[in-house]
Amino acid sequence: MSILDELNWRGLVADCTDTAELTKRLAAPTTLYCGFDPTADSLHVGNLVPLLGLRRFQLHGHHPIALAGGATGSIGDPSGKSAERQLLTKDILDHNIASVKQQLARLLDFETKQNPARLLDNATWTAPISFLDFLRDIGKHFSVNQMVAKESVRARMEDREVGISYTEFSYMLLQAFDFMVLRREHGCELQIGGSDQWGNITAGIELTRKKLGQHVFGLTLPLITNTDGTKFGKTAAGAIWLDPKRTSVYRFYQFWINTDDRDVLRYLKFFTFLAREEITALEAKHTENAGARIAHKALAKAATDLVHGEPATLEALRASEILFGGNLDGISETTFNEIIGEVPTKEIEKAKLAGPGLPLVELLVHSGLCPSKGQARKDIEGGGVNLNNIREPNATRTVTPNDLLFGKHVLLRKGKKNYVVVTAS
Repeated sequence: MSILDELNWRGLVADCTDTAELTKRLAAPTTLYCGFDPTADSLHVGNLVPLLGLRRFQLHGHHPIALAGGATGSIGDPSGKSAERQLLTKDILDHNIASVKQQLARLLDFETKQNPARLLDNATWTAPISFLDFLRDIGKHFSVNQMVAKESVRARMEDREVGISYTEFSYMLLQAFDFMVLRREHGCELQIGGSDQWGNITAGIELTRKKLGQHVFGLTLPLITNTDGTKFGKTAAGAIWLDPKRTSVYRFYQFWINTDDRDVLRYLKFFTFLAREEITALEAKHTENAGARIAHKALAKAATDLVHGEPATLEALRASEILFGGNLDGISETTFNEIIGEVPTKEIEKAKLAGPGLPLVELLVHSGLCPSKGQARKDIEGGGVNLNNIREPNATRTVTPNDLLFGKHVLLRKGKKNYVVVTAS
């Protein structure tokens, strides 16, 4: 399949300018770009579709540019936003770009000699231009009437309480300027982005035509929404980030495992590089027995491998097994730390475990798993208590430093799903 054939099969084309002409152009290697504003020091799963789109083009031999919005990020894009973004300082933007660059290295190939990806910052060409020069050279090519008609602007103007500031109103000009500069300096002929970027992209196409007399293209990918109407990439705990310090690998893996049955096949096409034959086979298995969650597991593994690497995925799988009662033989401290982030924790003085040890019934009460020592004895004798995922039937059992995992943790479980990690300090 050609790149456009693949994108269409995956359901990844929302809008496209001059489809026939773009198809011809893509028969040869083409430079394209996708922009992202570094509003945080990590990307999130909502950023994956367009950035993976760049990677798909790269795998087809094209030349991708990831454009960091050191300039546009200091303004804030009104597209799809009901309120104005908080303005960020240059130091914060620079820090965020440096952090995100490490994540981009997993999504794009910057090392290949044939068509390496490039990371550029639009502050490079925007910062040196004076306000007057920008108005004279760029602003004069824009009709306010046309700008107001753009969906991203019109939606905000219709909200009388929020409205839109001149700062955000000017965002479109800055993004259009990016496209023109990238065409002039880097031979870039295609911009891709989410469907909420259509107005900004077409503005850049018009500016490039007027200033350079050259034709460029735009292609948007759909904004992802869940079938149940909830916002993709959001959970009760907040956004799902690509940085493991913000969202643990375990939680990242579980996000994909918990995909709605109605969405999993779409997401296999959107968020993985699995071939058409592989996804078709998974679709057949999912249709036959969705309860087996074969498609979910394939999605979770592929997405986690892509963002965090296979070793981290294996750690997340191991942590998942443990939280479903698997044994702790050979567990690494890294894996156990994933568990600590997902279950309640309680601290205890290590000295209380010295000598003959602390009665397990007392530790169960201290952890909050049991309301009293009497109930703790009943739970133990009834076979409902596990110490380090081993069932403990002895109500007189004591817990000593020898029971500590990595010299500091005890994993307690009551019933099937009630866990507490007690940390001795």
